[in-house]
Amino acid sequence: MKMIFLQPLPNWWILLAFCPVGLFCPLSWMMAQVPAERTNLETFSKIRPLVEAAIVEGQMAGCVVAAGDRKGVVFLEAFGHLQVQPEKRPMKVDTLFDLASLTKPLATAACCMKLYEEGRIELDDPVSKYLPEFAGNGKEAITIKQLLTHQGGLIADNSLRDYEGGVEEAYRKIDGLKLIADPGEKFIYTDVGFIVLGRLVERLTGRPLDEACQQSFWRPAGMSETCFNPSAALRQRAAVTERRDGEWIQGVVHDPRAFCLNGVAGHAGMFSTAPDLARFARMLLAGGAIDGKSLLQPDTIELMTAAYPVSRGIRGLGWDKKTGYSSNRATGLSRRAFGHGGFTGTGIWIDPELDLFYIFLGNRLHPDGKGSVNRLIGQIGQVVVEAIADSRPTPSGGEAGSGTRTGLDVLVEQKFAPLRGKRVGLITNQTGLAGDGRSNIALLSGDEQVRLVRLFSPEHGLQGMLDQAQIADSKTAAEQLEVVSLYGDRRKPEADQLQDLDALLFDIQDIGTRFYTYISTMQYAMQSAAENGVEFIVLDRPNPIGGHRVGGPLLDPERLSFVGCHPLPVRHGMTVGELARLFAAELDLDLKLTVVPMRGWQRDQYFDQTGLPWINPSPNMRNLNQALLYPGIGLLEFTNVSVGRGTDTPFEICGAPWIDGRRLAQRLNSVGLKGVRFMPRSFTPNRSKFAGQVCHGFSVSITDRSQLDPLRLGFELAIALRDEFPQLWDDANFNRLLGNREIYQAFQQGANREQLEQQARTGLDSFQKRRERYLIYD
Repeated sequence: MKMIFLQPLPNWWILLAFCPVGLFCPLSWMMAQVPAERTNLETFSKIRPLVEAAIVEGQMAGCVVAAGDRKGVVFLEAFGHLQVQPEKRPMKVDTLFDLASLTKPLATAACCMKLYEEGRIELDDPVSKYLPEFAGNGKEAITIKQLLTHQGGLIADNSLRDYEGGVEEAYRKIDGLKLIADPGEKFIYTDVGFIVLGRLVERLTGRPLDEACQQSFWRPAGMSETCFNPSAALRQRAAVTERRDGEWIQGVVHDPRAFCLNGVAGHAGMFSTAPDLARFARMLLAGGAIDGKSLLQPDTIELMTAAYPVSRGIRGLGWDKKTGYSSNRATGLSRRAFGHGGFTGTGIWIDPELDLFYIFLGNRLHPDGKGSVNRLIGQIGQVVVEAIADSRPTPSGGEAGSGTRTGLDVLVEQKFAPLRGKRVGLITNQTGLAGDGRSNIALLSGDEQVRLVRLFSPEHGLQGMLDQAQIADSKTAAEQLEVVSLYGDRRKPEADQLQDLDALLFDIQDIGTRFYTYISTMQYAMQSAAENGVEFIVLDRPNPIGGHRVGGPLLDPERLSFVGCHPLPVRHGMTVGELARLFAAELDLDLKLTVVPMRGWQRDQYFDQTGLPWINPSPNMRNLNQALLYPGIGLLEFTNVSVGRGTDTPFEICGAPWIDGRRLAQRLNSVGLKGVRFMPRSFTPNRSKFAGQVCHGFSVSITDRSQLDPLRLGFELAIALRDEFPQLWDDANFNRLLGNREIYQAFQQGANREQLEQQARTGLDSFQKRRERYLIYD
């Protein structure tokens, strides 16, 4: 049977005879008339079989699904039943639901952000500033932001017995709690923290939390059926959950702690309908306004929904973005998406970049408390992405929502807010371009609220064209700005070059390999900034070879140098912003560090999937293939082979005058390396190693980059040179970039590639754990 969605149906009642009773409510079809260009109506038909299967499997009794964009609802439908025991009652689109933990972002966090917007709190304020009784047992240092991101160090839930004495006694029990982690150190999803935030809202507004929500949001947004403690009439329309004391729970909060707190708490207790929640989602997508009423400022929403790295993922303020709780998140959402789930079977996700939202309200707990719907919510969300975002035409002809915005682009969108009124030094080169092609130097020089004092350039100079050992200081031609070289007599900014600065800004494209020196320049500059009390700001850019893989041995701590500034693997899989976070923590720098994150970048993306133009980050890094091969072929650069410098294809060829190219290529093709093929090749470098001499070796073609392991290639190449040309290849400097004494010694003793990889595995595993808390993107 073919379904019809959201179209004029003057005789819609006739269709009821042809539809399975109770699986959907045809009234939902009349909710909106949607222009065809805003959605693909046929795609929504995929939702029905997903929901029906979940109902048959007993994952829930029923649900309501809504989706739309800032202009309105484009899909709204009810499925199944709001109650199946002791009698069946069909689900309707205006069924009221216990939202459970959706209370956290939609009520408590929203009110906190309203207080912030009104200047009544600062997010970094200690909670005890407003709730003095909360201080004690280490809790006096917990900030509002830490509670909003579940990093306050509080227990997830204290004993239910603590709530049996009434509201005030429950609060006293919470005030007496001890920390289970240092504030700001660990992500622990906690109801307790949001109960405290609910108290804070009540203390500062002078009203119960439910009244504060009604005054600030629900009433002006026209959310007439959103509340705590629903009226008798609304309770009759509520989806039923489980039994309590032998009675079915309907229209009364399910959460036992919220129930003991008289139904009003910062972590749970909110009730609403899908149409009401759609109005709230539309308000957020529209920059805080709905029906001509402004409820929040756009900057406040941006702050609330920004990416805040925590120890196990990314959170917003009150919102989830990407953590272990995000299984209800559609895979096609952008990096700007934010959402949340609720224990009773509810979920909402909102994506400003794709301009869409989806809402799922289900009663998974009815009748036996055993249902599970998070995976279903994510699947439905993906249908919504396909139906709304993927159906919209884009001027470029690409996919809707595609394209990465660098930290510089985000800074421009923020109108340079982090730099206003500051004297700034900029560490950059030719890669520091915004999406519209303007350079960071021009952008900063042209802003009246930022004073760009001087520039600092890395290896290869400000224009990235110099390939020499020493680069002198200079001035820019247009702005006559001083350019301090950090690749000459000095490798880090000196005190007199920082004394008239408030902030150092870093904006350079890295390529994702440990021995590429731009990250060393950044680390050294961070150390100078810390020593001189200067803020350090990183404008993040993609890791062009992806952030989803790591490889190669870990650098020995005693081998630190400019081509290996930190104990990292050869392929670290991090962006410069993420590395800055790791450096600051592991070096214990006394530094105010700010990372301006990208938007629209995901860890598994290669540079050619970002929509950004390739700009050679250095003279011999001319395309993505070279960047992909560099971690492996680059390992041999200090030995007596040419890696193609002085040719048109550096790192895509390798050879030496003494190599038998046919023999070497044949050997490499025989070892089963995936994603690459080797062809005999002779070439003559015009400079660098073996300049003017004919070198014999191979060229490498990438046949499948998803299968390519550049470190495996590098190991096999070194082993082939060792075994095939033992008298001619000099491996004395092989460890210069390899950087690991044990693996180098094993290599010299004849270890094969599997043995070398096994030895490297321990270091890689430890690094994966080390880096986890500093990752920003997923």
